Amino acid sequence: MARSKPTDATAPSGKAGRGPGGGGRGRGSGATASGAEPVKLNRKGQPKKRRLKKLAGQARMIKQAYTLTRKNDPRLPWILLIWFVAVAAAVELVGILFNAPFLFIPLALVTGALAALIVFGRRAQGSAYRQVEGQPGAAAWVLEGMRGDWRVTSGVAGTQQMDAVHRVLGRPGVILVAEGVPARVRGLLAQEKKKVARVVGDAPIYDIVVGDDEGQIPLRKLSAHVMKLPRNLSAAEVNALGRRMSALGGARMPVPGGPLPGGRQMSISQRQVRRRS
Repeated sequence: MARSKPTDATAPSGKAGRGPGGGGRGRGSGATASGAEPVKLNRKGQPKKRRLKKLAGQARMIKQAYTLTRKNDPRLPWILLIWFVAVAAAVELVGILFNAPFLFIPLALVTGALAALIVFGRRAQGSAYRQVEGQPGAAAWVLEGMRGDWRVTSGVAGTQQMDAVHRVLGRPGVILVAEGVPARVRGLLAQEKKKVARVVGDAPIYDIVVGDDEGQIPLRKLSAHVMKLPRNLSAAEVNALGRRMSALGGARMPVPGGPLPGGRQMSISQRQVRRRS
């Protein structure tokens, strides 16, 4: 009798017939099926960033900011060291008075490091302001770095000599900020104020001229001055006002992307201003 040869189609059976991709059927798909860790999402549905990556990114940013600030402020390392030692010694002295010097050592180190970090942030901010002061686009750069819900439109009016008027919408109302030669920007401010008044109705309109003369606001104080203005509008009123102001359009003149040469230096300095202003 002739035996029939088994065919290849019926040879695999049971667990031996399962391919490498079949074991995950019914247990999930995507990253879990391939053996990788599932991607965790935050409340906004975006992938969560690991804390170590965040800390590493912040450390790199601080290191770069320190390098740039030290170029313009050679005394920076000694100043930070003096502040660290002075504050840490003061805290440790308190520990000695309470007969617990060893207990206060960690607190002294942390407090000293915090004091040095605060001083570093202020000196980095001051160094950034000194670099941008007097250059075209400096006021727009400061305004765009403010914390909070500030809707900045740079270069809504200007001249060929790089005089410019910037428009800011926020809780105080509409703020027009001019930078350049005062004799030229006063006329630009008046014209822009008339245009805005036809749209915003009873909303307050503030006008600011950046400079060091009487009646002007220095660049280093611009952010603080704007943020101290009274809150006249609610968040809903700001949104409604923003929709009405969209009829005015956006920028009508080219404004430099940053008064400092080099995008990398500009981005680091801007982070410092956002954090400390």
